[in-house]
Amino acid sequence: MPQNTLDGSPVFGEGGTVSTVGKAGGKSAYRMIDVGEKPVTRRICRATGSLLARPETLRRIERGELPKGNALALAEAAGIAAVKKTPDLLPLCHPLPVDAVSFRFMFEPHRLRVECEVVAHAKTGVEMEALSGVTACLLCVYDLVKGIDPALDLDEIRLIEKIGGKSGQWMHPRGEPHPESRKNPPTLQLPEAVVITLSDRCSRGEAEDTSGPALESLLISAGVSQVHRELLPDEPELLLSRLNTWIGKGSRLIVTTGGTGLGPRDHTPETLKRLKGRSIPGMGELMRSTGASSTPYAWLSRSEAVLIEKTLILALPGSRKGSVESLSAVLPLIGHTLEISSGGDHK
Repeated sequence: MPQNTLDGSPVFGEGGTVSTVGKAGGKSAYRMIDVGEKPVTRRICRATGSLLARPETLRRIERGELPKGNALALAEAAGIAAVKKTPDLLPLCHPLPVDAVSFRFMFEPHRLRVECEVVAHAKTGVEMEALSGVTACLLCVYDLVKGIDPALDLDEIRLIEKIGGKSGQWMHPRGEPHPESRKNPPTLQLPEAVVITLSDRCSRGEAEDTSGPALESLLISAGVSQVHRELLPDEPELLLSRLNTWIGKGSRLIVTTGGTGLGPRDHTPETLKRLKGRSIPGMGELMRSTGASSTPYAWLSRSEAVLIEKTLILALPGSRKGSVESLSAVLPLIGHTLEISSGGDHK
């Protein structure tokens, strides 16, 4: 007879077949996220954790004076092995081609702090690999130390920072910037930029503008000193007037969000054509291809980039997610575009 769960569902069917426990409507309760259409980017993740022990125990670890040998060397090897084995241990993690793994050991008065950094060129992040690495590293030290000091604690295992992918850089509130982040200057060095949200509903107060604030935050984090935001209805003449005003003031970067779809009042691309600037088709294609990694409907977007003398205008989708993805995709190109438009060279 098959065993039953508390609600009477069979754990094993007759003949040893697997039952539908953990399934909903006969479908699997779990799924591995499809990352096939996502672009490959450089991913960096750092995780940290600590082993709390007596000061004498920590001194013996640091000096390599443990009965079982050098704990740090073996712990580093264990951590590297755990990084490579992460997809075998966590069923929904994607197997990734890891480029590099490194560890740092820092001794403090009552703790050994370990940092694990994992680097990969992949379609998804390496957070779990970094966390697996630091955990295995600490457990290996624990195993070599428990014989002389059983009163040990593992503490503060967490992600510090991740770099790469559509989110760019994320850092734990208690984390420290990655050295690569500290040495690289912000993507943009602009005194100001303009963000214009185009939405009938938001302009009437019937909906909240979430795209404008998100784009402002992204631009400031990229190095723009000040962002001017405006909220307009989907009125071509009004948009044209405001664009001419900001161009006349010498603004180098104007970002619009909304009006790039196929709705009856989506006229942003047509309005930009009236400015008679130079279109940059590659930026529009890059924005669409990036968005298509999340939804095929991104191919219906008419996002584009236009250069009006020395002013770059980016027309982005109206949704918060679509606008942030689009701006993030072209952000590395903006500085060079503005430099070239001012007579700079291609260095």
